[in-house]
Amino acid sequence: QLQLVESGGGLVQPGGSLRLSCATSGFTVDSYSIAWFRQAPGKEREGVSCIGKSGGSTNYADSAKGRFTISRDRAKNTVYLQMISLKPEDTAVYYCAAVSRIVGLCVLSAVAYDYWGQGTQVTVSS
Repeated sequence: QLQLVESGGGLVQPGGSLRLSCATSGFTVDSYSIAWFRQAPGKEREGVSCIGKSGGSTNYADSAKGRFTISRDRAKNTVYLQMISLKPEDTAVYYCAAVSRIVGLCVLSAVAYDYWGQGTQVTVSS
């Protein structure tokens, strides 16, 4: 079965950095659009960043632009989210998700994605 497993979360001070990983199995990352979402307690799940199929585009939420970078390592079948200048407002469970039917582009809408990981906790606090 298709699987996505997030890792790299943890506790970091404001202004710090983390790199999240989404390791995939059962498919090739180039064949899917992959996105990062996050959900804080009492909040709706929100899109953070996404990367389209090979040759496609990337997209970022306004809150992530200039601070977060999404990338893929084709050899490792892994997608990363590099986060810098972290703020307490970034505290959430971060999920990766994948969908095959979006060609070239990606969207930050949770309903568009078919496959989900279990999430990794990111806590930004002093």
